[in-house]
Amino acid sequence: MSEAGRHAGSEPGTEGRLPALCSGLSRFTLVLACIALASLGVIVTYGVVMRYAFNAQPAYIEQLALLLAICVAMFGATVGVHAAGHIGLDSVVKLLPPRGQWICDLTAHLLVLAFAVVLIYGSSRMVEATWANDIPTLGISEAWRYAPPLLAGVLITLFSVDRLLRSASKPRAAD
Repeated sequence: MSEAGRHAGSEPGTEGRLPALCSGLSRFTLVLACIALASLGVIVTYGVVMRYAFNAQPAYIEQLALLLAICVAMFGATVGVHAAGHIGLDSVVKLLPPRGQWICDLTAHLLVLAFAVVLIYGSSRMVEATWANDIPTLGISEAWRYAPPLLAGVLITLFSVDRLLRSASKPRAAD
């Protein structure tokens, strides 16, 4: 089996290690996003009831809701990248010959990969810069706000590499 086939899972009856790893990580990330979304709903509802019914909203509600919203957005985006569910405008691309479609596909994956690398870079710098600062109402480091984007960047990078390997190993019809 070729190196590309082993990574991309193109041999009949096999999925390959990287695609299997990515699928498992995507499912786990989806579970995290769902837990964060459900928790966000509960926390916001609790905050609203405490504020309007009892005039005593706990101070931590807003900051916890913000942290959960960041988790939902970042983990949801990660799952979307794995599922290739991001917004795609392919009506023009479908008009191209197979090789042109393949080039557009690779370009899109490379752009997503570039975004992920920038996300990792920026998030890691923010984690480092804010590690000593606390979120007063939560009693945790401010860096935790930037941990979900950092993790999302790492996962999006991995998922993009998987997609690139799959695209590169796809048979292409000659123009």
